[in-house]
Amino acid sequence: MQGLTDKVVAVTGAGGGIGSAICGRLRDEGARVYALDLVDAGGGEFVRTDVTDETSVRAAAETVVERAGRVDCLVAGAGIVEDDVPAEQMPAEQFDRVLAVNLRGVFLACQAFGRHMLDRGQGRIVNISSMSGNHVVNTPQKQCAYNASKAGVSALTRSLAAEWAGRGVRVNAISPGYVDTPLLSLKRHQFDQWLGNTPAGRFARPEEVAAAIAFLLSDEAGFFCGSELLVDGGYTLI
Repeated sequence: MQGLTDKVVAVTGAGGGIGSAICGRLRDEGARVYALDLVDAGGGEFVRTDVTDETSVRAAAETVVERAGRVDCLVAGAGIVEDDVPAEQMPAEQFDRVLAVNLRGVFLACQAFGRHMLDRGQGRIVNISSMSGNHVVNTPQKQCAYNASKAGVSALTRSLAAEWAGRGVRVNAISPGYVDTPLLSLKRHQFDQWLGNTPAGRFARPEEVAAAIAFLLSDEAGFFCGSELLVDGGYTLI
């Protein structure tokens, strides 16, 4: 990908299966990657960050800028899935917790890192939403909080893109379907149904999600603004 060499990139949720693949791909492209998470998973220069805590996220942004002199790109990828509870029975605290990580965390990261980008008049942000934000998956799994949080990420992406494109910061999103990670393996009892509904006949590989992100951060996607790339093997087509 053109334009990623020597770019300073912050990645939230860097310790997960998708996050580590993103960090690896961006390092391969020549970027200087800062891995933001609660635990150091070896995905880059580690900065401990709690995306639900405003002070922690702001401190992470300041740390990256202090170490690297600037920040060029952000991948806001921290997220959790912990629903599996019918909506009428879900504790409000559980709903709040999912939105705190998946939506509020994306906003805080975009705000903290976006300020530095706006000051320089240039920057690139990719938020990780989900096909579930626009397409409610018809499975026994109950995930109203997750779906709501990811729909919020998609709307937030479009809002920030509209506000910041004219100031040199482009904001886009990707929406993965089912990705072959250790987290997905906990749901093996649903594999047959999910695969049966996926025209591609398999789950996405983390590296394929990382490739989509590398593209949106690259110079080649220079006119993308508020776009949302589906990486779902056709799941949402049927």
